[in-house]
Amino acid sequence: MIVFTCADCDASLTLPMSQVALPAHAHRKYGHELLPVLMEPGTYAVDPEPFGPPWRRWEEIGAKEAEARGVYAPVFALSYGPPGAVAVALGDVRGTVLIPERCDGLCCGLDSRNGLNMACAQCGHAVATLIDDCGHWQVVWLDPRAVRLPDTNAPARRVLSWEEVREQPERPPVDPIGAWSPVWEAAVSVALAHLLAASGGARVVVPDGPVAHAFRPALDALLPAEPPTRSLALVGPGLPATVTDIALVPRHPQTGETWSSSTEAAVPLDADVWTYMAFSRNRRLRPASGGLPDGVYRDDPPPPPPRSPFRLDREMFLDALARLPEVRQPWLRAVYDDVQDRRSNLPFWW
Repeated sequence: MIVFTCADCDASLTLPMSQVALPAHAHRKYGHELLPVLMEPGTYAVDPEPFGPPWRRWEEIGAKEAEARGVYAPVFALSYGPPGAVAVALGDVRGTVLIPERCDGLCCGLDSRNGLNMACAQCGHAVATLIDDCGHWQVVWLDPRAVRLPDTNAPARRVLSWEEVREQPERPPVDPIGAWSPVWEAAVSVALAHLLAASGGARVVVPDGPVAHAFRPALDALLPAEPPTRSLALVGPGLPATVTDIALVPRHPQTGETWSSSTEAAVPLDADVWTYMAFSRNRRLRPASGGLPDGVYRDDPPPPPPRSPFRLDREMFLDALARLPEVRQPWLRAVYDDVQDRRSNLPFWW
């Protein structure tokens, strides 16, 4: 475990923490309500991509420079901030103060429009950006140029085995009030981009159940209906060996590594979402008619049915697809352009 300290004066800025994988929804905006914290207490994650201002428009950059930065299709703008920003929970931050003149936001809190808005309380050096505005996951981003991460004597966090990961809590797709989980929408949207790239432009046959409810409508709309076809199946810890063309495999919540599969094409999906899909096939993702059989009773309310059809996050899908080299293939670039121009009649949040 490590404690982040100020690069100027060595003052401690966080509690001891252990590294986990960066959540897929780390930069996702959702609605206009206050969202929960991004990071679990005692954990941090590193974003390998540049983060924060300054921003440069695609017209200024050009395709060649963007490709050198790992972006292979046009986007509105790219961050030219430093890579390696560190996400931590608000409650794990210590020894910092807000910078009042940089505390702007949309309506309910602070966002990152003015860059670093937190300073070291000991020396005054700007060290982090607090984000807690509506529609944003609440998080503090430590600037990698302004902090150090010396070791502490605290014991290292043990990495869970894949069998233990399977035993971790699942991520239900619907919250207690019947709304789709924004974490599900983000995870499926990112996985869909990788799934399209793995398809090679061929129709993907999706097994019935939660995988079909999440992926099939978009795949049927974006890929041709005629043969050839490629098969998709869940592959991972606790499941029997399966012969398939494309494997939907879990992404380790701590290391970010994907389950090693012998399948030629593997598509990563966040482990808590994957676990639900793999082991909760008896739970419907669509409202069902009827009730329990006669003589069967329960003393807790059934899970609420979703209030609306499942929606994919258009911006997250496009962002993930733009960062895959496969998007340079003409057929996949045509899909990207079609969704970006909002011509596709797909179940996206527009």
